[in-house]
Amino acid sequence: MIHLASGIAIRDGALLLVASRYPNQPRPLWNLPGGRQQRGELLTDTVVREFLEETSLRARVVELAYVSESYDREKHFLNATFVVEADGEPHLETEGEDHVVAVQWVPLASVRERLEVAVVRDPLIAYLQGVLERRYAGYYSAGITIEWPDGSA
Repeated sequence: MIHLASGIAIRDGALLLVASRYPNQPRPLWNLPGGRQQRGELLTDTVVREFLEETSLRARVVELAYVSESYDREKHFLNATFVVEADGEPHLETEGEDHVVAVQWVPLASVRERLEVAVVRDPLIAYLQGVLERRYAGYYSAGITIEWPDGSA
């Protein structure tokens, strides 16, 4: 099982999103800031670390928003999405070869159109609308295969 953590930061009616490039996708995909949990790391630590790496913002976890899980063939993904607060303006670090290519505050009314991947978009939109039953979303198929920058799929 692959554990992921992502963060919901909302400011002035906009949601912070990042665009990431993946080797097997033709164009960058927009997503919440977040990523894979490292060994010995709590999921709250994961979202704080990933927020800093992807947006240069120091996040503070407020609460657990929801949990989602999906399968990509035999790989099982479990994602904890947290509400976070982050001060300052996001920016990308220019050094290195990170897969994040853009970071942007997106008006809440435009989030649905920006997020192409249903297992990311649908639980987020349901949560934002207050209709995500049990704060949980499960998918037997992710509907997409992501090849991670380190070569793992």
